[in-house]
Amino acid sequence: MNKVKPSRQQLEFLAWEYGVFFHFGIRTFYEEHRDWDMKPMTLEAFNPTELNCEQWLQTVVAAGAKYAILVTKHHDGFANWPSKYTEYSVANTPWKDGKGDVVKEFTDACRKYGVKVGLYYSPADFTLREETRTPKEYDDYFINQISELLTNYGKIDYLWFDGCGSHGVEYDKTRIIKAIRSLQPEILIFNLWDPDTRWVLNEDGIAPKECFNTTNVAENQVFEEDRFMPAECDTTIRDRWFYSDQNEDTLKSVSCLMKLYYESIGHGANLLLNLSPDRRGLIEDSDNKRMVEFKEEVQRRFEYPVYQLTEMSPASKYVITFDQELCINHAILEENLTVGEGILQYRLSAVRSNDQEKVVLYEGTSLGHKRICQFPDTSTKEIVLEILADNDGHKMSRISFYHVI
Repeated sequence: MNKVKPSRQQLEFLAWEYGVFFHFGIRTFYEEHRDWDMKPMTLEAFNPTELNCEQWLQTVVAAGAKYAILVTKHHDGFANWPSKYTEYSVANTPWKDGKGDVVKEFTDACRKYGVKVGLYYSPADFTLREETRTPKEYDDYFINQISELLTNYGKIDYLWFDGCGSHGVEYDKTRIIKAIRSLQPEILIFNLWDPDTRWVLNEDGIAPKECFNTTNVAENQVFEEDRFMPAECDTTIRDRWFYSDQNEDTLKSVSCLMKLYYESIGHGANLLLNLSPDRRGLIEDSDNKRMVEFKEEVQRRFEYPVYQLTEMSPASKYVITFDQELCINHAILEENLTVGEGILQYRLSAVRSNDQEKVVLYEGTSLGHKRICQFPDTSTKEIVLEILADNDGHKMSRISFYHVI
C-alpha cells in the first residue's frame, strides 16, 4: 500500500464522523413508487404546506451530527429547486404557487445551525429516457443543473453522486469534474469519477472490519494509483429512503443504531443516517426522539473515558500504565492521518495483575481515524498496544479506555 497524504477537506470529513441524509421530493407524495418502475408522478401532488427545513436541522444538531445532505434530484428527475433546465421542478407545483425552493431553505438552515452542507444529485434521470439526446446534450444538461446548485447557494461542502442508473452510460467525466472543481474548489465529491470519499458498497450502514482509507478502488472504478478515499456508510432509520406511512414499525431501535455506530464510525468510516420528511415537510416526532436517544446512548458510553492518553511519540510498542487497577471493556484507538495512513496491523493486550501474563484483547489491521475495540471486562494496571506492521511511519493521536455497562 502506497502512503498517500489526505487533503485538509478529507481530514475534516473524517472528523465530522456522522451525517444525516434527507430523501425528500416528488416521490414523497407517491407511496407506491419504486426506483425505475417508470410510473408517472405528476407535479400537482407536490405540496408540503408545512415544510420547515429549520426543524430538520434542529434534529441534526440534537442528534449530534455534523453534516447534512439533501436529495436535490433523484433518479425520477424532479428538481427540488427552480431549475431553468427542466419543467419537472418545484417551479411548476402548487407549493408556494411555484415560488418555493427546497434547496435554498435547506442550505440556509444548515448555515443557521452551523451544519456542513451536502447536496445529493443523481446523474441518471428517467424523465429523459424517452427523449433523444446526444451524449453531449445530456452532459450539457447535467453540467447546467450542477452549475445552478454550485453557484446559487453559497459554499457547498459535499457533493454526493449516486451511481445507481449510470452503469453503461458514458459521461464526459473530465468536463464534468472540471466544471465542479472550478465552481467550488474546496468541495468534497462522493463516489464517482474524481472521488474524495467512497461508498462502502452496501446500504446497511456497516463497514468491513478491515477498512483502510487508502485504496485504488471506488464503485465500478479502478485508479492507476492508490488514493486516500475515506469510506461512508449510508443507511436508513426506517426501511425506506423516502417517506412511507406504512412503515411505523420499522424504526430502528437504539441498540440497532449503536451496532451501526460500532461498525461504521467504530471501523474508521463515517455514518450517514437517512431521515424521510413526511408529506407536510416535517420530520416525525418519533424519528426526532429516536435520533436524540441514539446520541444520548453514544454519550453515555463514550463521553467520559476512565483513562486517556494523547501526545504520544511514535513507537512500535505503547505501554500504558494506570495509577490503579481499572476495569475496562472498550478502547478507542485514533491514528493521526495528517501525513497518511501508517498502521497496517496492531494488537492490544492487557497485563494481568495477578501473574503478569499478557492477554490479547483485540487484534486488527486497519485502524485509521477511529477504531472501537470491544472486549470482555478486564481488570488491569497495564495495557500494551503493539504496532505489528507499519507503512513508513505512523502517529497515534489518542488512546482512550472505557468501562461500558
